[in-house]
Amino acid sequence: MIFDVDGVLTDGRLWYGADGEALKAFDAHDGHGLKMLAASGVAVALLSGRRSSAVARRARELGIREVHQGVDDKLSVFKKIIKKHRLSAEAAGFMGDELVDLGVLTRCGLACAPGEAPAELRSRAHYVAEAAAGRGAAREVCELLMRAQGSFDKAVQGYLA
Repeated sequence: MIFDVDGVLTDGRLWYGADGEALKAFDAHDGHGLKMLAASGVAVALLSGRRSSAVARRARELGIREVHQGVDDKLSVFKKIIKKHRLSAEAAGFMGDELVDLGVLTRCGLACAPGEAPAELRSRAHYVAEAAAGRGAAREVCELLMRAQGSFDKAVQGYLA
């Protein structure tokens, strides 16, 4: 499962510090969802048009090794990711929020978008999250996948042990 960053894992707003660095706010629930999804056996990747040290740091915190930043042509990188993991496009999922994501969104097997995404994306997505971008939308998709694969209840039971 591949996630865009700005507008998916964040609310899409860009904050700049006094030294010009981009600041991003990530939701802890989304992050835990990504960790649970990876623990269930689903490879998780990040694919972003922007480059940010905050994204690299968050990915390290979550144990996400497949991180592609500063990508202008997301479709070509998507093709490289699925080739690396020996998947067909139909076996991969993607969550994006902007028109630049349409190339990947229309070719993957599970296309997801946050509710704030433009109508052109929402109308082509298989699943539109009810939770807001950067406020649980990614977690919602992670749980959807885990429930579909039957791994969510097992993950919950692991916390009760």
